[in-house]
Amino acid sequence: MLDRHELNSPSLTMLRNPSLRTESLAALGTFSTLAAGAAVWGARVTSSRQPWYRRLRKPPFQPPSWVFAPVWTALYGLMSVSAWRVWNRPAGPRRSWALALWGVQMGFNALWSPLFFGAHRPRTALVDIAALGVSLAAYTGVARKVDRGAAWMMVPYLAWVGFASALNEEIVRRNPRRMPSLGRG
Repeated sequence: MLDRHELNSPSLTMLRNPSLRTESLAALGTFSTLAAGAAVWGARVTSSRQPWYRRLRKPPFQPPSWVFAPVWTALYGLMSVSAWRVWNRPAGPRRSWALALWGVQMGFNALWSPLFFGAHRPRTALVDIAALGVSLAAYTGVARKVDRGAAWMMVPYLAWVGFASALNEEIVRRNPRRMPSLGRG
C-alpha cells in the first residue's frame, strides 16, 4: 500500500522555487502535448461509422462508441501526469529509462488507430497493441522504481490496453475472411 509520502510528488520545495516550477510546468505541458498529439492523430482516422468497421462482426463485450472518448481523455491525462512525476524525480538511469519507455509506449499507442481504422489492418494492429502492452508494462515497472505514484497512475491504462487487446483479437477471430494476411499488413 502507498503512504502519503510516496504520492507526494513533486516536492513542495521544488514547487516553491519559481525557476524549477516553470521548468516543471513546461515538462507537464510537453507530456500533455505529446499525449494530446497521439489522441488527435488517432481520432483523425477513428470512426465507428466507417462502412468497413460497421460490417465487422464484433463481440458482445464491444462497448458503445460514446465510451471511448471519456475513457481515452482520462487515460491520456493519467499518462501525462505519470510521465511528469517521473520527470520530476532526480536524474538517473532509471528515470531516463522510464521516460524512454514512456515514449515507446506512446509511439505504439499513436500507431494503433491508423493501423486498425485507417489502414483496415486489425491483424497488424493486434501486433501493435501487443507491443504497446509490453512497453507499457515495462514503463510501469521501471516507473515504479522511480515514483510509485506514477506507476499506479498507469494501472487503469494497463487494464484498458488488456481489454482493448482482447477486443482486437476477438474482432480478428470473428472476421477471418475480412482480415488481410499478417504478412501483408
